[in-house]
Amino acid sequence: MAGSSSAYDVIIIGAGAAGLMCAATAGYRGRRVLVLDHANKPGKKILMSGGGRCNFTNLNSTPANFLSDNPHYCISALKRYTPQDFLELVDRHDVEYEEKAPGQLFCRDSAKDVLNVLLTECEWAGAEIRLKTQIQKVREVNGGYQVVTGSGVLSCESLVVACGGLSIPTMGATGFGYELARTFGLNVLPTRAGLVPFTLQPELKQQLAPLSGVSCPVDAHCHNEHFREPMLVTHRGLSGPAMLQVSSYWRPGDEVHINLLPGQPIREDLLALRKQKPQSTPAQYLNQHLPKRFAQAFNELQGWHGPLQGCSNQDIEQIADTLGNWTVKPAGTEGYRTAEVTLGGVDTRQLSSKTMAVLDRPNLFFIGEVVDVTGHLGGHNFQWAWASGVAAGNEA
Repeated sequence: MAGSSSAYDVIIIGAGAAGLMCAATAGYRGRRVLVLDHANKPGKKILMSGGGRCNFTNLNSTPANFLSDNPHYCISALKRYTPQDFLELVDRHDVEYEEKAPGQLFCRDSAKDVLNVLLTECEWAGAEIRLKTQIQKVREVNGGYQVVTGSGVLSCESLVVACGGLSIPTMGATGFGYELARTFGLNVLPTRAGLVPFTLQPELKQQLAPLSGVSCPVDAHCHNEHFREPMLVTHRGLSGPAMLQVSSYWRPGDEVHINLLPGQPIREDLLALRKQKPQSTPAQYLNQHLPKRFAQAFNELQGWHGPLQGCSNQDIEQIADTLGNWTVKPAGTEGYRTAEVTLGGVDTRQLSSKTMAVLDRPNLFFIGEVVDVTGHLGGHNFQWAWASGVAAGNEA
């Protein structure tokens, strides 16, 4: 471990998933590594992720699970460090984990287990971690970098920026990485909250208020992106995996289309029901397929009263269309306060897809959430952190 010397081979700004992974990787190459973070603890977002159990990868992760203005950029790193590679690391440390949804791996006990793997690896690799450190300025000096902190000036050959995005400011998230990128003349694409719950217009919010806490499986889509996952009604709007996934593609003013009965031939069901049991109501049909509270409230919302025998073919068509394509125009999202990720960020066209280094500055790297690569819900963002961290760590 370093003593009083202020010269390092590699300084990494940010002690999150990508930064710690990068530190261990570079340290094992014999590089003298220092990780700096303004927080009082490393890996805060790791600890709170997945409800404190950390969905640390997804076995089915492919480049198709990522959004970016430059979609091919993530392919190289993801190919070279796969979910299987991270799984081997976790297995070496005897971490118990379980597969909750297909491909989604969570710690069985606590997210601390994954953080401990990273901290142990950093220790074994000889990487130093310094917390509660404010960075005041970064400047280029003699082909390397100087980092001015509240407790002195540090220098390094390679600088890695891994300080995350703007999501969850209570965890200490700031736009520092973007500011730094701009000072080096890099283009930063507009940022917005991703994987975030929707808020609703007052009228619909009030109508759905009694359903707060009710969840049902849906197929939600926006801009031709479909997600078949649960939707959760909250006292503020719509959440749950289906809504979080769609939110990354949604822009203000867009509609979200929700099939409340995915996989059901709704129109055929209703026509058959009208023929066989003419006295049955749309509410009774809904009760068979949706949580009772949701079925009742949705039926009230639509004003569907009376038996199916009183419904014309056109009425049935309309009911089927409403259930199969319920169209909601969100008022907005809950924003960075509850967003799991930040969309946008450092434009990857200026970075090497092999090393994550700035193309005209081969010893300045940007990794993790600060760059314009954002994964779907379900462990993909951690996989990007590991893969981008390893790519930079092998080079820095």
